[in-house]
Amino acid sequence: MTEEIIIAGFGGQGVLSMGKILAYSGIMQDQEVSWMPSYGPEMRGGTANVTVIISDERVSSPVLTEFDTAVILNQQSMDKFESTIKPGGYLLYDPNGISRHPERKDIKVFKIEGAKIAADLGNTKIFNMVVLGAYLKMRPIVKLENVILGLKKSLPERYHKLIPLNESAIKSGMESIEEVA
Repeated sequence: MTEEIIIAGFGGQGVLSMGKILAYSGIMQDQEVSWMPSYGPEMRGGTANVTVIISDERVSSPVLTEFDTAVILNQQSMDKFESTIKPGGYLLYDPNGISRHPERKDIKVFKIEGAKIAADLGNTKIFNMVVLGAYLKMRPIVKLENVILGLKKSLPERYHKLIPLNESAIKSGMESIEEVA
């Protein structure tokens, strides 16, 4: 099994940390992983994306032009990465801030109202964990307990008190994902 993922959105949405947590989760399952971030010169508000590969075999190169799954969190990323999903692949997106919804018919399309759910849970900073939960429901390539271990590994210890909130956000995302016809 090899899963090649692109996660893309604005800086400040937790794109890179979502990718890092996925990568750590794969490591916790004794899988081979690659995590390759890419971001513009702006810190918040600029575009950011991360390529994550999780595989049972060695990863030969982190550089990809096609992906099994794309997680899209803004319109610029939709415009750039929708066409790079392999036929039969998966697209997960948050419709907040998307003006042109996915158009491809040869992929499976899912949506998650991540921004709304995070706001309803009382903390907009857990947006990326809601989206991660939706991804894990759609593509259960890593176990939830390994995601929690990945969270512990990627978060500084002073933020470990927020792990239960993050776990709750992940579960909310798992419960709220919708397939788009």
